[in-house]
Amino acid sequence: MKPEPPAAGRALEAAQAALAAEHAAAYGYGVIGARSTGARANEAREAYGAHLARRDALARTVRELGGAPRPAEAAYALPFEVRTQAEAERLAAVVEDRVSGAYSDLVRAAEGPLRREAADALSAAAVRAARWRGVGVAFPGLAERADEAQRAQHS
Repeated sequence: MKPEPPAAGRALEAAQAALAAEHAAAYGYGVIGARSTGARANEAREAYGAHLARRDALARTVRELGGAPRPAEAAYALPFEVRTQAEAERLAAVVEDRVSGAYSDLVRAAEGPLRREAADALSAAAVRAARWRGVGVAFPGLAERADEAQRAQHS
């Protein structure tokens, strides 16, 4: 069994994972925005901006924790093809669920102000996911709860 890293190491690993989730979210919102119109396009732009701001803050956090921020990938594989606005809305909910999961891990690994920032980011992502999906989940950041909400939406 792999030994548990020290608390600072766990926080750095979780911050790097949250940073990776923010990179992927920014990419995803590029696709979402291209397939959205009207009020949903505005929501996509606002979410994109929020993810860029969180990404930049996390890059600073990773440096403060002694790490080198992971760069964004050139492209990310989407979980399904996005051709319509409805599919873009579904993708936005998935993106926010994934971001919630990363911040949930950071909340568990961090202490002090970083834990508070991670909790705030988790809350914001959960609210965005609920808006895109039209329904919230009881425990945002836990993948199994998000999967249940996703199934309920398509039932």
